[in-house]
Amino acid sequence: MRANLTCLRTLINPLLLLALLLPVPGFAEDATLDSRSQQAAPTAFADEKPRPVLHWGEGDGKSYLVPAADIAGFLFLLNQYDRHFMEDEVYHSSFSSFKENLTGGWVTDSDQFSINQFMHPYAGSMYFGFARSAGLDYWDSLAYTAGGSLLWELAGETSPPSINDEFTTGFGGTILGEPLYRMASLLLESGNGRPGFWRELGATALSPATGINRFAYGKRFKGVFRSNNPAVFTRFQLGVNLTATVKSNVSRNAATDAEAVPQSYREGEPIADFTIGYGLPGKPGYSYTRPFDYFDFQFTAAGSNIFENIISRGLLYGTDYSAGDNYRGVWGLYGMYDYIAPQIFRVSTTALGLGTTGQWWLSERVALQGTALAGVGYGSAGTVRGAGERDYHSGVSPQGLLASRLILADRAAIDLELRDYYVSGLAASESDGSENVIRAVATLTVRVYNLHGITLRYTFSQRDAEYTNLKDTQQTVAAVSLGYTYLGQTRFGAVDWRPQSAGGP
Repeated sequence: MRANLTCLRTLINPLLLLALLLPVPGFAEDATLDSRSQQAAPTAFADEKPRPVLHWGEGDGKSYLVPAADIAGFLFLLNQYDRHFMEDEVYHSSFSSFKENLTGGWVTDSDQFSINQFMHPYAGSMYFGFARSAGLDYWDSLAYTAGGSLLWELAGETSPPSINDEFTTGFGGTILGEPLYRMASLLLESGNGRPGFWRELGATALSPATGINRFAYGKRFKGVFRSNNPAVFTRFQLGVNLTATVKSNVSRNAATDAEAVPQSYREGEPIADFTIGYGLPGKPGYSYTRPFDYFDFQFTAAGSNIFENIISRGLLYGTDYSAGDNYRGVWGLYGMYDYIAPQIFRVSTTALGLGTTGQWWLSERVALQGTALAGVGYGSAGTVRGAGERDYHSGVSPQGLLASRLILADRAAIDLELRDYYVSGLAASESDGSENVIRAVATLTVRVYNLHGITLRYTFSQRDAEYTNLKDTQQTVAAVSLGYTYLGQTRFGAVDWRPQSAGGP
């Protein structure tokens, strides 16, 4: 899929930012957030239970035919748009090209990095959202997403179908789409009474397919997916990059025989960041029976490249567990989608991994939350505007994650993250090399007044690439940012299951 990226960015970015900026009833009610139930498990609702709880996925509110028609219609309109507004013959598909693609071989394509690694998963999240909002569960919706991607690969373009596109769209689209659908449902579910205009608009911005089904089919799909009132942590930040240090042996000059132009990282640019942890372990009565009953999602926008980070991971299959009186956790199989682009290079993977997420009360008022994951998927990495460099390289990609949040009472939190991606030469588009990318982030957030605070962040990213016919590449970038923070809840997401005698609420 070679959609007009600029046009879609223009459409998507304001909608995402609008959704994140919308005031959510209950989030800002400091008094109610200090209730005993919120102290036990900070949720998105000021009440004991969300209201309204409308029926979802039951009776006429569930359909296998509607999402099939939605996806087919969406693909037809997308093809027609590309055919008439894009100067590329690849979109002039016909029955003849469909027949050739159906009987021909599959390839690994090398479209632009942002198209293959973001636009394809986002298109998959649309297919997925059509199915989820029509009352289907995660696994049924995954099948629709893979089917929608297959239909595009065969009939949407004249070029041969692509294996990597099918994977990033059909599976990556669900890892990106389920958190967006859950956040949209959470927004619809919160507040009192039926969702009004602003909550419907916010939900549509987060999950456009959900909004389309809710608008197009009258009351049929007005039911809201039941969240079961999970413990959540939300944080929204607006800040600026104060300083940045870049070390790179890559030149920005496209002419390899011309004077080298060093890569740089823009200082002073604005940054917006949104984080949500959903289904945090430890809340009594909350179970993990559905995929993504626990997930973590982060979106970071920067002034220079807009999509700095899109990171999503969720528990696909697993269960909760405990160790003593002070530790609660979940473990199992996670789905992961990461897109990280620190201006001078980028990496993106779609993967499966095994791991655990938990919380440990270190003392009466200090808690430690953490995640450890190891997995493997298919990913891509490469430099940005590097003369003589490959644009990017794809292959089987082992990866690991260590993340922690040290919560100091209700006043401060220290987040530490370390990610490692190895894009190998196995099943690679070009099998004569490999890349390793490391990402480390340290964040200090201090709550100053009510739900308002400040955040100081240090981010370090490093890429090492080795190819037989290119010189070895080393790139590092380190940046410090400072910003205003709005917290969705107090206590930084700490869940407290302890009795009062042990420090609980």
